[in-house]
Formats: sequence, structure tokens, C-alpha cells
Amino acid sequence: MPLAVQVWGPGALFTRPELKVERVSYPVMTPSAAVGVLESIFWKPEMRWRVQRIEVLRPIRQFTQRRNETTDLASLADAVSGRRRLDTAAHRVQRNAVCLRDVAYRVHAQIDLADHADKPVAAYRDQFRRRVTKGRCFTQPYLGTREFTAYFGEPDDQQPLGPDHDDDFGLMLHSVNHGTTPISFTWFDARMRGGVIEVPVHGIPARPAGEDAGEAELLSMAEGGV
Repeated sequence: MPLAVQVWGPGALFTRPELKVERVSYPVMTPSAAVGVLESIFWKPEMRWRVQRIEVLRPIRQFTQRRNETTDLASLADAVSGRRRLDTAAHRVQRNAVCLRDVAYRVHAQIDLADHADKPVAAYRDQFRRRVTKGRCFTQPYLGTREFTAYFGEPDDQQPLGPDHDDDFGLMLHSVNHGTTPISFTWFDARMRGGVIEVPVHGIPARPAGEDAGEAELLSMAEGGV
């Protein structure tokens, strides 16, 4: 049985990479964003999160806002070394963003252990449950971008949206693999039925970052847990 956690917030922005001039959110939380929230709550080097299902608990509503962003992005190597200084003032741009208002989701996920794990999976599951119960997290979770704080708690009996909200969202970001050079991405055909999105175990591989959706956009999304 998968672990479950309820996540909510006043706003969210799960950026669609194909609309990279102005940011437009997917209508619902992406699996990669859900992994980002889970890892903020609990993570160990010997485990990884695998999202199985996302339940949408509140009606999908949108709003627009203008955001300041920078085009001066550091590579992962520069960020680790700390040698490069970013000049955000000189590279600031303003973009319109289509965001989500008043969101709530119930995320169901499994823990997959690496070969070097020295504890049974039940030990990690118990640690996660305790952290959720006590509201503990390593870093404050967020919903797509850091200005949209995510709150979390134990799942309650709130029901997902009903069958009147069935929808097909097209290709959605499934996962980000930081273990390849360059970072690689997978996708899946996202469909909501009765307010529930079933996430396949494996996504569809995409071409390397930079060939399609734009390296800077995808790297920014990966760093933001979109």
C-alpha cells in the first residue's frame, strides 16, 4: 500500500516547458513536483520516491501575475564550486505567468530502495509517517516555484473531484534524472479521471535538454522541482 500525504497551498505554478516565453502552469501538480515535496519532507541517499497517484481535491482555478526572473543561470558545476557570481539585476526580465489558485492534492507514493540500503523499507515508511504527523521537513516544500509555499499533513477523508472533471492534459513531465549528463527527462500521457491521475512507473524518454524545450528552461524547472 503506498504512502499518502496531503499537500495544499494558496497558489502553484507547475510550468509547461513547451510554453517557455510566458510561463503557463499545468492544470494540476506534476509527478516531479510531487517528488520535490516528498523529498523536502523526507529523503535518504539510499531511497527514491516513486509517485503512483495524485488526487485533485479542489477545483482547478487560474490567475495571472507578472514575475521578475533572471536569464543569468549558473550551471550545476558553477553552483557547486561557488566561483561564479550571478548578476540578476543586469539580466532581469518580467514575464506573465498563468498560475493555479487555492490548490490541494493527495499524493500517493512508494519508496524504492537502492542496493546499499541497510534498513528494511518499513523503517523508512515509518520515519516518513512520523515526520508528516509532526509537520517536520528538511526544507519548506513548495508548489512548482518557491514563492508558492506548500503545506502538508496527514491525508483526510476529503474526496477528489468527481467524474464531471475528467480531462486529458497531454504530455506531462514525469521525472528528472540528475544522474545523466546532461540531465534527462521523461514524460507521460496525463489523464484525470474522477479527479485522479494515475502515474505510470516509467515515463517516455525525451531528447537531451537543449534540443527541444530549451536547456535553461528545463534546468530551471529541474532545480525548482517542477
